[in-house]
Amino acid sequence: MAEHEPDLIFLDIQMPKLDGFEVLELIDRDVAVIFVTAYDEHALRAFEIHAVDYLLKPFRPERLAEAIAHARERLGRPNVETLRKVAADARPERKSLERILVKDQARVHVIPVELLDYVEALDDYVCIHAEGKKFLKAQTLGELEEALDGERFVRIHRSTILNIERLARLELYAKDSRVAILKDGRELAVSRAGYARLKELM
Repeated sequence: MAEHEPDLIFLDIQMPKLDGFEVLELIDRDVAVIFVTAYDEHALRAFEIHAVDYLLKPFRPERLAEAIAHARERLGRPNVETLRKVAADARPERKSLERILVKDQARVHVIPVELLDYVEALDDYVCIHAEGKKFLKAQTLGELEEALDGERFVRIHRSTILNIERLARLELYAKDSRVAILKDGRELAVSRAGYARLKELM
């Protein structure tokens, strides 16, 4: 896609390395998408809602022609945000995120969520801290918080989400404020609301 900049792509959902939902997350330009898949029809209702077409295998030539005609109507209309919305809404049973994809020019980093230490907000980006490395992703902290497992990840501050498995202890920092000490010694500020959320999980 980076090399050829297509106007239309045919995309499967179940693929060996990245699934179709994850590919959608990486698309950062206007492109029409037709899904060609054996995926269960009920799981594809979000595509209909967001006017992204799909073909269920096996399909007839007439259905293919109809999907292409639909895609032609979409060409030229900005749909990057729609694609991200589809990617979020169409995940089966709204399962929690299992890995995070970070696009770094031509490279894609695939980060399993169990490797996350914490995530901090940086304007319209999040900075993901995992195994001593940092990764910047164009996403809001709120969007990521919604996708992560709330039993394992907690918002300890308006700008920080913590993997509670990395927490070593909590210390009082000042009146009504605490600091989270991670197992590697790093310290993160904990707000009063964040402390309340931590207590619920501990």
